[in-house]
Amino acid sequence: QVQLVESGGGLVQAGGSLSLSCAASGRTFSSYTMGWFRQTPGKEREFVAAINWSGDIPYYTNSVKGRFTISRDNAKNTAYLQMNSLKPEGTAVYYCAARRASFSQTPAAYDYWGQGTQVTVSS
Repeated sequence: QVQLVESGGGLVQAGGSLSLSCAASGRTFSSYTMGWFRQTPGKEREFVAAINWSGDIPYYTNSVKGRFTISRDNAKNTAYLQMNSLKPEGTAVYYCAARRASFSQTPAAYDYWGQGTQVTVSS
């Protein structure tokens, strides 16, 4: 129904920036809540940010608030995560996810997932 492909990960020094993209295909992209999560080995998948279907209600975990910006462009079927002032603890595989219902911070609540993109922050 919805296919998601992340891109934009890579290596960056602490304090630097990266922009992640999530290209969506399939039907009814604009009706889904879009989320970004991250995961490191041995740890639970962590909520990072989410945005509602119309793109006017973003949510952030406190650890990234003020540094990350989530957005979406439904005309382009793409969601974004702009990451500024990156910290070493931000090193993780970042996943894009889509949920047919309203906002959730729980990974199990999301219906579709991308393959992930690696972000490594050096220090």
